[in-house]
Amino acid sequence: MRRVSETGTAIPDRARSGPAPGVPDRNLALELVRVTESAAMSAARWVGRGDREAADQAAVDAMRLMLDTVSMAGVVVIGEGQKDEAPMLYNGEEVGGGDGPA
Repeated sequence: MRRVSETGTAIPDRARSGPAPGVPDRNLALELVRVTESAAMSAARWVGRGDREAADQAAVDAMRLMLDTVSMAGVVVIGEGQKDEAPMLYNGEEVGGGDGPA
């Protein structure tokens, strides 16, 4: 059955069937907020224990785990240094699931 708008204009099928091909059906910003939240909650377990490096490592591990679930091909631009100097997120490190937007 053909749908018509209030002005009498026909509504194309693609307008009724969800987003057009290639248009994201998710909110990348909210997925990245979840990454940050996960890192913060993991680091919070170490608050008051006097082990800053363990807190940092817990946050980075959680961040990497969550970033790998995000459908994107990302690259760390502002990390904690070069690959050999930083055991944490390093400049140029590829993050994300490898598919989706770059």
